[in-house]
Amino acid sequence: MKKFILALAVSYLIFFDSNSQSTSPFSIEEVLSNSFPTGLVTSAKGSKLTWVQNEEGVRNIWFAQAPDYEGQQLTNYQRDDGQEIGNLQFTADEKTIVFVHGSNPNRKGEFPNPAIIIESVGQQIKTLDIASKTITEIGEGKSQRVSPVENVIVYINKGQIWYKNLDDDLEEMQLFTIRGGASNLRWSPDGSKMAFVSNRGDHNFIGVYNFASKNLIYLSPSVDLDNGPVWSPDGSKIAFVRIPNERNRLIFEPHRTGLPWSIRIADVTNGNSSQLWQADKGRGSVFRQIESENQIFWAGDHIVFPWEKYGWTNLFSISAKTKEVKRLTDGEFEVQFVGMAPGSSDIYYSSNQDDIDRQHIWRSPVSGGTSTQLTSGDGVEWRPVPMNNGALASLASNPTEPASAVVWNGPKSTPLIRKSRRYPSKFLVKPEKVVFSSTDGIPIHGQLFKPKDYDGNRKYPAVLFFHGGSRRQMLLSYHHRGYYHNAYALNQYLASQGYLVLSVNYRSGIGYGMEFREALNYGATGASEFNDVMGAGLYLRNRSDVIPDKIGLWGGSYGGYLTAMGLARASDLFAAGVDIHGVHDWNVIINGFMPAYNPNSREDFAKLAFDSSPMAFIDTWKSPVLLIHGDDDRNVPFSETVDIAESLRRQRVEFEQLIFPDEVHGFLLHQNWVDAYKATTEFFDRKLK
Repeated sequence: MKKFILALAVSYLIFFDSNSQSTSPFSIEEVLSNSFPTGLVTSAKGSKLTWVQNEEGVRNIWFAQAPDYEGQQLTNYQRDDGQEIGNLQFTADEKTIVFVHGSNPNRKGEFPNPAIIIESVGQQIKTLDIASKTITEIGEGKSQRVSPVENVIVYINKGQIWYKNLDDDLEEMQLFTIRGGASNLRWSPDGSKMAFVSNRGDHNFIGVYNFASKNLIYLSPSVDLDNGPVWSPDGSKIAFVRIPNERNRLIFEPHRTGLPWSIRIADVTNGNSSQLWQADKGRGSVFRQIESENQIFWAGDHIVFPWEKYGWTNLFSISAKTKEVKRLTDGEFEVQFVGMAPGSSDIYYSSNQDDIDRQHIWRSPVSGGTSTQLTSGDGVEWRPVPMNNGALASLASNPTEPASAVVWNGPKSTPLIRKSRRYPSKFLVKPEKVVFSSTDGIPIHGQLFKPKDYDGNRKYPAVLFFHGGSRRQMLLSYHHRGYYHNAYALNQYLASQGYLVLSVNYRSGIGYGMEFREALNYGATGASEFNDVMGAGLYLRNRSDVIPDKIGLWGGSYGGYLTAMGLARASDLFAAGVDIHGVHDWNVIINGFMPAYNPNSREDFAKLAFDSSPMAFIDTWKSPVLLIHGDDDRNVPFSETVDIAESLRRQRVEFEQLIFPDEVHGFLLHQNWVDAYKATTEFFDRKLK
């Protein structure tokens, strides 16, 4: 019997391989072989850089310094082990790098272990001596912050704040005990005090600890959500953001207005604060975050902050003395990544100004004045890292070259490490910008990937891609997030396999203003994005170069949700789909992010949420689907795939599955990305070709 089963398996593999021969000049392994950079930071003196390179799942710390900025690898990890490296920081003497090894645990306290490492895994703070490349383990913890004046760190372990002097052999110690959990640790400029956020659920406090007096105070404690503490340059005051709690506010529903947020300034000696500024009612009243270590910045007399007063995420500054507000960025574009060098009078940011489907880096004086564009072209640039020696570092990519860490010399950049010769850049294509109409008339942006040997007289099978989030924007270049960097690579591979691929920036995503992002009736309140799914499908079907009954769709997370919605509600239009850790019942998802949410106490909303979910349309789901999910997912519960599989079985809908034990939402193992994308391509080949 065992021999018979083995023979069947071998026969299946031979049949399967013989019918899915790749016509691409490169493989999925090759297009995913890039080394993706993250966590680029500079030293306090501004002449040294460090970052992490993830090369096919092998994560290592790299280092470069002025004047040549030639990158050198400091660590020698050699396995695709699924263990993250992050939160890199230089010590005060700039001889050591402190970092975190490992990922956060889930709610049960279990650490991610997708490689199924037999020995225990966890999340550890470690130090790396730059000269000797020696690694020393400090202990369990995360979110460490290095003192600006001595080689001392504070960090978080199980929600509490701990302290360690790196220059002595004394054990680490817990500074004090607080209720709730701590976050946002921030040293004062002279290293004598530390600010932090005490998270209490429906309210937050800003705490300040004095190391000399061992005294802890809270700054004007209130019923609100206080966040983002930043020190004044002289260390006497702290500015922070105050956001009123709104009990009935849920996620995955539009929030165009709310109770106005404000900026307050507190005296750190007595804890008293006063309101510096408050957002207007209506548009801009809801706080909109940027991607940065700080949400507000204090430079000289000015505090810089993001605000959506005019419907777009722009930067403003206010004088801490006169309270005069100035608009630093002005126009219908979105600021996303923001950085500032200590003591600088300029702020650096990436935005899609004048190039809405790309991002470039700009500089603006914090006191107001003309903004200067620093980068341009057909690529994207993000995470600006201004350095005190006048240089500017960032991460950057272009349509056919994956991301790299670079230093800018005027408009030209120099990569910090040499690019891989293995990477198949010459076989990749530049996606075309397209704008089509959703079925309710909203213009939707997308990127169209055509085969390298595209022939307008031929007809091709086609595939739609939907990003996750939904607060994301796909670009006309390799993406700045590793998850979508990989997705962009798969879209390139599918194009090389003879597909037309349309990546869709559907409503509720970012990049096109507040009203597009906070789209009416989106998500759990009506699934208005389904109009964009249908609009994209009809756009492809009506093209003369598309085989109209060979259109598939794929996506992960929120993109998996839209994939499932397309299959459930429009199986006549979509022939097949790949649903990667997708959302299938909004009530389950909302409860996962907000445990206090009780559908039984909000029956009308819960019914609307379910009616906005793929599970509500199982009866009309006919097209085959490939389900992919890791069973340690902390964003979309694995039960979402378990439940949809049961429903599909009952409906006798064809589905296949690829399950990764102990894997999280954004796959930590590189091999799992390879396997997922191979399965995706092979599935489409069998269903669409």
